[in-house]
Amino acid sequence: MAQVTLEKIDKVYPNGVHVIHKLDLEIEDGEFLVLVGPSGCGKSTALRMIAGLEEITDGTLKIGDRVVNDVAPKDRDIAMVFQNYALYPHMTVAENIGFALKLSKVSKDEINTRVTNAAKILELEDYLDRKPGQLSGGQRQRVAMGRAIVRQPAAFLMDEPLSNLDAKLRVQMRAEIARLQRELGVTTFYVTHDQVEAMTMGDRVAVIKDGYLQQVDTPQNLYDNPSNVFVAAFIGSPSMNLYEARLSELDDNGATVTLGTMSLHVPASVFSERNELTARCGGPITVGIRPEDMEDANLKPDHPENQRFTAKVKLTEALGSEIMAHFEIDAKAAATGDPDAVEEVATGDGSALVTRLNPRSTVRMGDDAEIAVDTARLHFFDHSTGNAL
Repeated sequence: MAQVTLEKIDKVYPNGVHVIHKLDLEIEDGEFLVLVGPSGCGKSTALRMIAGLEEITDGTLKIGDRVVNDVAPKDRDIAMVFQNYALYPHMTVAENIGFALKLSKVSKDEINTRVTNAAKILELEDYLDRKPGQLSGGQRQRVAMGRAIVRQPAAFLMDEPLSNLDAKLRVQMRAEIARLQRELGVTTFYVTHDQVEAMTMGDRVAVIKDGYLQQVDTPQNLYDNPSNVFVAAFIGSPSMNLYEARLSELDDNGATVTLGTMSLHVPASVFSERNELTARCGGPITVGIRPEDMEDANLKPDHPENQRFTAKVKLTEALGSEIMAHFEIDAKAAATGDPDAVEEVATGDGSALVTRLNPRSTVRMGDDAEIAVDTARLHFFDHSTGNAL
């Protein structure tokens, strides 16, 4: 096992395209770090540079204490797990798992021991004599994992390994991979575009956009304290509702945030330790509301009147454990900079707002529903830069 360190890493292709910009990232010994971002943001390129499959234009890459910028991929002591499994169809499961060891001239007895141990960990003992074509997608993915495990590398590199699986199997396999990594304690760098995967699997999550690192933190801190509107919108499902707004002047009771014709009171406690936010009072601001920080006002009769709004329900999705209620409000949606973002459909000139409500809520499509907002949990961002305040 080893620490993997990227110091001011740049990647510029011969045609002048600058894919990675001064990337600083440290993957601790034994840590599971997930790099997440939209399509084309440079995350797979970063992984391929660690693997040695892409040249580094500038900066320093270390595995352990060794600088490996010019070290051949086979000598970097890493194992990769690919999106497409990359199994040999004519070989059995046992032969696929042990193939890299055979190339390395490891003894036959040692290969058998390592393959057997990996098969036991991955519950593949009954499939060692089968060919990949006789396996399900999840089993093929386990074989690919086994091939990485037997090498006993300093680090695992995983490039969207679950994207070819169906939804149910993806959930199962991400739990298996997370369990396996913690059991083996191997330093792991995992790349995905799926923020749910990132949040559920990583010890820490790094968010990247257009080749620039946006934020690195634990999943919960990333969710609770996004550094800018991009991270705020990208992390969370459904994503945070973001709007252009104005803050009134601050008084002893707090301030009022105005989104279109909607006004919500923000308590003074929100401003007490946020000097940057206080300085924005009286001017434009970007405000974010998580769907789960709103509730059917009928279920919260004691909620302050000045922290509620009324809007028409455009759509409800009853999911059993919760209801997703979609509204249209006349506030202007803020730009997030996510090229993959799917805009919520608003039928008029307004913007969409998504709420996650208690399943006991009685809101129905077409109703004018009153919604209570936990304004102490609003997120605020600089109107110009998009940075958190």
